[in-house]
Formats: sequence, structure tokens, C-alpha cells
Amino acid sequence: MWCSGLTHVTIPNSVINLGSGVFADCTSLTRVTLPNRVTNLGDDAFYNCISLTSVTIPNSLTNLGESAFFGCTSLPSVTIPDSVISLGGEAFMHCTNLTGVYFEGNPPSLGSAVFSSDPATIYYLPGTTGWSPMFGGLPTLWWNPEVLTSDASFGVRTNQFGFALVGTSGLVLVVEACTNLVNPAWFPVATNTLTVGPSYFSDPQWTNSPARFYRLRSP
Repeated sequence: MWCSGLTHVTIPNSVINLGSGVFADCTSLTRVTLPNRVTNLGDDAFYNCISLTSVTIPNSLTNLGESAFFGCTSLPSVTIPDSVISLGGEAFMHCTNLTGVYFEGNPPSLGSAVFSSDPATIYYLPGTTGWSPMFGGLPTLWWNPEVLTSDASFGVRTNQFGFALVGTSGLVLVVEACTNLVNPAWFPVATNTLTVGPSYFSDPQWTNSPARFYRLRSP
């Protein structure tokens, strides 16, 4: 708490609970990965961590406390694993740059004002249930992107290589590439926003490597 010069932290896998306010007001903290045994994140755990740009929540977590990420104004997105069953009140309130919240399971229970003042969209996966057009006051979208491998635009065309992408209108997709699947080093190639109908991706560097592999991810 109040460690204003702390920029990053390594939390050992022996930790199963992070208490209230443990990293509150650590205003220089930029990224955090919670260990795979943590089941509970206490109230105000990362309150007002205004420099936090990346957080990895493990699939061991079940409860995310009140105001856990309140005021994390630099956080652009967060993935909530399907193990989470409750989000405490104001958990992501005033995260004013939060544009995407990605849920891997069914909707958890919500406290009050969890996403208040956030510009985010809620994304959920095929096969999950219980989702409505709005969740916690935010619009929801089905995360269902697909590459059309049988489409006429797939593969090498005149002076270009690419493929068509389809899915729910409004989805933002980052296309990544790598040249070696044994030791992959993925890097972003393009960002596509899906609309009604196919969206075409073209790789401007396709001739620079004998082989490239592609995948889709959220921003």
C-alpha cells in the first residue's frame, strides 16, 4: 500500500489470498500477474493504481473484492476467467480507459456500480449461457470470430495474401503472426473491426518469410 515507486511485482505461487488494500495507491505499478493458486482478491487490492496497463487473473480466482481495481485509469482490457463467481461492488469503477472486458464463463454475480464510468464492452464466448444485451450497465457482444478458409479471398491473390474474417458486428480483432510454432514469437500484424459481412485481412509483409502462421486475439 502507498508504494508509489513500485513498478512491478512477482507474487509467489504459494500465495492463495491477497488481502484488502495490498497494492492500493501503488501509482507506478504497470503490470501484475496473479499466481495460479490465488482464490480471493481482497477489497481495494489495486485501488488507484493509475499506471496499471496489464493484469492477468488466474482461473483459480473465485471472488474479486469491492473496489479491487477502482480508478485504474490506464487499464485497457481485462479477462475474467470462468472460475470467478462474484465481482464486488465498484470493482472496476472509474477505469476510464477500459474498453474491453472478456468473460470466459457464464456471468458472475455483481455488486453495485462494478463498471460505473467505464466505456467498455462486455465480450462473452460461444457455449456460455445467461448473457443479456446488457451486463452491469455495459453492452455485451458475442466473441465468435472465424476465418473463412473456403472463401475465394483466402490465400494468395494478386500481389497479396490474406483472408476474410466474420463474426459479431463490432468485434475488434488483432491478427498476430509467427514464423515458428515450436518456439513461437507472436507479433501483431493488423487490427480489424468487424462489420456486417466479411472483413478482409491482408498481410503486407507476407513475402518476407517462407512460412507464417496466424492467430486471432482480443486487443
